[in-house]
Amino acid sequence: MRLRQRLPLSLVFSLIALGYMTAAVALAWGLARWVASPLIAAVLAVLVLAPLLVYHVRRAFAPMRSLFRALTGTVGSYRDGDYGFSLSWAGGGELGDLVASHNALGDALREQRLALVQRELLLDTIVQNTPVATVLVDPARRIVLANLAARKLLGEGRRLEGQDFGALLGAAPPAMRDAFERGGDGMFSIGDEDDEDIYHLSRRRFRLNGREHELVLLRQLTAELRRQEVHTWKKVIRVISHELNNSLAPIASLAHSGAELLRRGQPERVPAALATIEERARHLEGFIRGYARFAKLPAPRTEPVDWPRFVAQLRDQVVFVVDGPVPVGSVRVDAAQFEQALLNLIKNAHESGSPAGEVQVAIRRLPEDWRIDVLDRGHGMNEAVLSNALLPFYSTKRNGTGLGLALAREIAEAHGGRIALLNRDGGGLCVSLTVPA
Repeated sequence: MRLRQRLPLSLVFSLIALGYMTAAVALAWGLARWVASPLIAAVLAVLVLAPLLVYHVRRAFAPMRSLFRALTGTVGSYRDGDYGFSLSWAGGGELGDLVASHNALGDALREQRLALVQRELLLDTIVQNTPVATVLVDPARRIVLANLAARKLLGEGRRLEGQDFGALLGAAPPAMRDAFERGGDGMFSIGDEDDEDIYHLSRRRFRLNGREHELVLLRQLTAELRRQEVHTWKKVIRVISHELNNSLAPIASLAHSGAELLRRGQPERVPAALATIEERARHLEGFIRGYARFAKLPAPRTEPVDWPRFVAQLRDQVVFVVDGPVPVGSVRVDAAQFEQALLNLIKNAHESGSPAGEVQVAIRRLPEDWRIDVLDRGHGMNEAVLSNALLPFYSTKRNGTGLGLALAREIAEAHGGRIALLNRDGGGLCVSLTVPA
């Protein structure tokens, strides 16, 4: 919109005032000849010139009034989200500065609106094309948004917006319904063993426009888990092959050497070869037994286990120092599995390079759990080892199987607990095993 003001307002007002003062004086002087009173002549002059004064003042203010109307209209358009115009003011001064600032505001709002629209388009494209089924549910359990993956999974490709989410779940596979009924996040499988799809369910609540909504994410993990399964099997085969070769190669070599010694008539050296063969065979037996124990870990059969008696049995098998008093009372666990988990952790502490007297076990009662800390003053772990230490078959030891911590983790989680590793100040490691009280 283009507005003009040819002369500065101060100059216009000065000229109008001067002109009307002159005209008023002249008109009053002329009327004084016909009217007896000079006051009446002045009043008549003012009454005659007043309409003309109002007219010229309005003409002088017209550009400014047009500018204010234009500003009012643009502000209303900004409120409605329309930023596609600007003002043009031919004059300068403070009004020119006001118009320039107003146009700069419009340009900034227009750029921000364009950037927002582009981000919304990008976000919508990402949400619609992500392989994760995404559903937004309002407080009335109506679907507000469902992307393409959600339509394919829950609606056979049809639009889901506006439908009742509960009714939609009623027609879903039983495993999916069970996962939602359990609440929170979880995993479930759809199909049979020959054609099974595995999904991860994630649910988050948040407030949108002052109302609580729920965001449901269903991510298919089948392909990813299959890749992880193949990767794990390859790693298992590599570890087993390496361990078998490390044991069978010296056994074969020593057996050949023993036969050669007997042929040469040197039987006195045979027992040493046989002892080495026995040591490698027993190591291989323990290695295979560890893998079998990890693969065939049964569900825990829990029963109350008295703490003082349990700690005494542990100390009969491995050396450690009890940090603090042994709690009075019991914990409900599978005694054999729980003992195996703690033996693995304590043996790892001894193998960490820690002095035997610095290997400690601390048992603490938390509000809802028992926490058992196994502490040492060994070399600790760097970040890379900490992030992988609980994975099966991961080991930094030359002859390690990578199953000790992994087995302890499996036992803890089977009991509804967890395990965590943390480097200690001053060196060493703290392994915390937590189980429900």
